[in-house]
Amino acid sequence: MTASRSATGSRRNVASHAAYLGLALAIVSLLLLAAGPIGWRAGWWSFGLAFSELMPWSAYLAAAGAVVALLTLLFLRPSAGHGGAMVAVFALAANLALLYPPLHWYEVRGKYPPIDDITTDPENPPNFAAVLPARQAEQSNSTVYGGTATARQQREAYPDIAPALTKLPTKAAFDKALDAAEAMPGWRIVAEDPAAGRIEASQSSRWFGFTDDIVIRVTAGEAGSRVDIRSEARHGRGDFGVNAARVRAYLAQLRTELGGK
Repeated sequence: MTASRSATGSRRNVASHAAYLGLALAIVSLLLLAAGPIGWRAGWWSFGLAFSELMPWSAYLAAAGAVVALLTLLFLRPSAGHGGAMVAVFALAANLALLYPPLHWYEVRGKYPPIDDITTDPENPPNFAAVLPARQAEQSNSTVYGGTATARQQREAYPDIAPALTKLPTKAAFDKALDAAEAMPGWRIVAEDPAAGRIEASQSSRWFGFTDDIVIRVTAGEAGSRVDIRSEARHGRGDFGVNAARVRAYLAQLRTELGGK
């Protein structure tokens, strides 16, 4: 009888410890997932550490925690009791939820080319000026365009991206281009230079606070004006399609502002 009670108690302890281990792994995974963007925004560590190390480790721990919690429910549930089983269920759900962000990002990343500079004019992309000091302070990517290799990858992935043409003269076209930029959600207008036909803006992501820079160029065309846009990330080699989506959204807003003119 004593030996049986001892075995039962030992099994109950193992089940309880396993359930709480799964929960502990979920907590550490959450801390790592949160630490990446918090530390990056605070300047405690680099983009590479935040995104390429802390996020993967968060996923590894969440996967381990999910396995531990699932094994507890499959093989130790009777010994865990109602309380231990509830802890294991919560740990399983928490770990699976924590797996989603990193797996989603890496799955999305594989759909897009490893470029972070999108423009409507790959042959002569608009140049940044006003945002350069901020980029230099962050030791960000170079603003020198990647040349034919980047242009080829853009054409293959985003063949629809092209300049906006309008019959309006450059001054009127510039005003419309500025109106469209000011209407874009989340954009911060950094500079506007009507004489040079250039508008610069920036936008930061909500989670990591990654900043992308935008430059818009308005020039005279054959029968009116031409509007080009360039959007480039400050950090990283791939942009998950964000810059192309931003360029498309701006061009759609610009067409609305132009009203067919």
